[in-house]
Amino acid sequence: MSATAWLSKKQLVLASNNQGKITEFEYLFNTLNLPISVIAQGKLDIEDAIEDGLSFVENAIIKARHASRQSGLPAIADDSGLCVSILGGAPGIYSARYAGEHGDDAANNAKLLQDLRPLRQDDKPIEAMFVCVLALVEHADDPLPKIFQGTWSGELLEAPRGEHGFGYDPLFWLPELGISSAELTKVEKNKISHRGQAMQLFSASLKNQA
Repeated sequence: MSATAWLSKKQLVLASNNQGKITEFEYLFNTLNLPISVIAQGKLDIEDAIEDGLSFVENAIIKARHASRQSGLPAIADDSGLCVSILGGAPGIYSARYAGEHGDDAANNAKLLQDLRPLRQDDKPIEAMFVCVLALVEHADDPLPKIFQGTWSGELLEAPRGEHGFGYDPLFWLPELGISSAELTKVEKNKISHRGQAMQLFSASLKNQA
């Protein structure tokens, strides 16, 4: 099925019940001016899929297939997280449930700070990278999901800064800008973030195939 064929269905399910992600995606989709409406899976009473993959790609595909199977519509899913080299890539695919309970941002941030504390060295930044993988399936058994990936590099602060965003944004320091991700406006963040980059690739793919 071509890009124009699935677009003709007019609706695309967003496989997420994370309000922070939904808000960012709604903003990003609005900037694309695509002839489709995007509906979050929660509005269709679709619960979260069981994320038992071992990579961002696997989990994104699992979530997209689940939403498509439950809705009968094409679906797009995001799997994203924070990877810290000095922690062997953790929290990685477990970013949203790093402290045990899914979506507890405060607990996740606190655990990350605690894990990093004994590893910090004077004047040596701890590097980290946000990763976003988008998976688009045209139907639940789509044999060729389309994958779009964005990464965003930065450093980790010793204490939260900023009131915007969600997840690990208050700890994610952007040295080139001198602010944290949580101090960026919505417009500023979505121009440069991992999710914004992945969505730009998604948009470009539609334009190229239309």
